[in-house]
Amino acid sequence: MFVPVKTKDGQQLMPLHAARARKLVKRGEATPYFNNGIYCIRLNKEPSDRATQKIAVGVDPGSKKEGFTVKSETHTYLNIQADAHSKVGKKVEKRRELRKGRRSRKCPNRKNRTNRLANKQRIPAGTRARWDWKLRILQWLSKLYPITHVCVEDIRARTLKNTKKWNMSFSPLEVGKSWFYTEIEKRWQLITLQGWETKAIRDRLGLKKSSKKLAETFDVHCVDSWCLARHIVGGANIPDNTSIFCISPLPIARRNLHREVPKKGGIRDRYGGTVLKNGLIKNTLVRHIKYGLTRLAGINAKGEFSIYSLDGKRLTTHGKQSDFKVLKKLNFNYRSGVSSPA
Repeated sequence: MFVPVKTKDGQQLMPLHAARARKLVKRGEATPYFNNGIYCIRLNKEPSDRATQKIAVGVDPGSKKEGFTVKSETHTYLNIQADAHSKVGKKVEKRRELRKGRRSRKCPNRKNRTNRLANKQRIPAGTRARWDWKLRILQWLSKLYPITHVCVEDIRARTLKNTKKWNMSFSPLEVGKSWFYTEIEKRWQLITLQGWETKAIRDRLGLKKSSKKLAETFDVHCVDSWCLARHIVGGANIPDNTSIFCISPLPIARRNLHREVPKKGGIRDRYGGTVLKNGLIKNTLVRHIKYGLTRLAGINAKGEFSIYSLDGKRLTTHGKQSDFKVLKKLNFNYRSGVSSPA
């Protein structure tokens, strides 16, 4: 187990072993803190050395689950299995249907206007959300480790064989991937490998990949991301860390003008939004006196809070603000996975 370290001025250093990090905290030379579930320390003095080694992140994209591995030549620091961001496209479509329905009723609505995005090259909302989710994970990891390289398993989508101008946007997958690669190259050094190249590396190392794509174990997606990271930094042939850290996008219900189905009498309540009351917002990490680390998920008609566990299970809908301590806003849900032999 290695702990991310940063200096007083915010520079990321090479991670320390957990035992050494505890000694620094005990002597008052470092301050512990959590960053979205990851234990970190901040040095209270000038470090003896600011030199860093090459650290790579392997990214294994997927339609349902995705793998990320942070690795140097000698150590594997973190394996992440993330749920893909896959529901934005349907929400945008439903928003369009609700807006059209409001125009036929006597309720506040804006007048229809021409499509301002017509004949312009753009990334569809669902595709942008998928690739932006991956970029946000990389940006979060860069706040924990001094990342230098990113290795991504390249995906291909078939397009027309002719070379018309509009063919550049024929596949949303290709457009989103190009945008993602451009953003990576602004921050880190990008390396891409084809799927068959990843498989060749895995076979050469004698590693096996599970066929259970939705299981939360190392040998499902993180084994490929580990191979991608090792391709950049080198190191041992057997993974030294097979523990995984599972994350998923926050289930945010954006504000709707009205609910889809009216109550008796044709009454349509307002629905959604992130603001609760007293300045609190949804998905805020709190420490409850009974349930421990939990998150705020909503509020009922009596002004009581709905409190959920970090893995998405509802604990109570009658929480009181005096029963919990506010910690910080979450960027995603997180939970621990299962270690598996490599």
